[in-house]
Amino acid sequence: MTVISARGVVVTLDGNRILTGVDASAGAGEWLAVIGPNGAGKSTLLRTLAGVLRHEGEVTVDGAPLGGMSPRERARRIAYAPQQPVLPSEVAVFDYVLLGRTPHLGYLAREGRHDRDVTRDVLRRLDLTGLAGRRMGALSGGEAQRVLIARALAQEAAVLLLDEPTTALDLGHQQQVLELIDGLRRDDGLTVISTLHDLTLAGQYADRLLLLVDGRTVAEGPPARVLEAATIARHYGARVRVETDPDGRPQVRLVRPGG
Repeated sequence: MTVISARGVVVTLDGNRILTGVDASAGAGEWLAVIGPNGAGKSTLLRTLAGVLRHEGEVTVDGAPLGGMSPRERARRIAYAPQQPVLPSEVAVFDYVLLGRTPHLGYLAREGRHDRDVTRDVLRRLDLTGLAGRRMGALSGGEAQRVLIARALAQEAAVLLLDEPTTALDLGHQQQVLELIDGLRRDDGLTVISTLHDLTLAGQYADRLLLLVDGRTVAEGPPARVLEAATIARHYGARVRVETDPDGRPQVRLVRPGG
């Protein structure tokens, strides 16, 4: 069943057309990775799916128009972790992640034991327990990135939108975050749409890829079909070799000129 769907999405910012007639969809337990060169419109698409940007076309969640939802209802259905958020420097990590529970609270209600338990569990799973009392402003870039993802996961929404979730993460934490997200989608039916700069990571984790170039879809489908050397050369201007790992997933490797 399709959980989130966009049809004919057009976005214009400051008089510039950023997205032109983009279609995208993902079902329960599916991971769609949006890829493309810089300036392709990847982040704009995620912001549109999150309800942050005005647009033409249709975006629906469980068949309901996104534009007809209140911010609270939208936050119960969709969790969004932007690439460059404004973080409150004086707020403790635990309290910031706990804010992810806000859509589930009644008006004027305070967080309860369940909300705090969910927050503690998310912090534990992202190796952040030791940072729970630290101020957000004292975090490294990689730590702040994991805390941002933790807050999104604490929402327990059915749809998770992640804009470059591995930015600033070291290799070990990249794998930790991606494996956690992959496990949630498989075990809990979480729907994931992410942008990913690293084509090999996109090919390793996503079920389908959507390749955007200049605000238009130029390829869509399973990773092995989208990540072809000729396609990457045409749209990224890069010389690559695409190999297949033992699981049948594509791995993209740069090839030096003359190599």
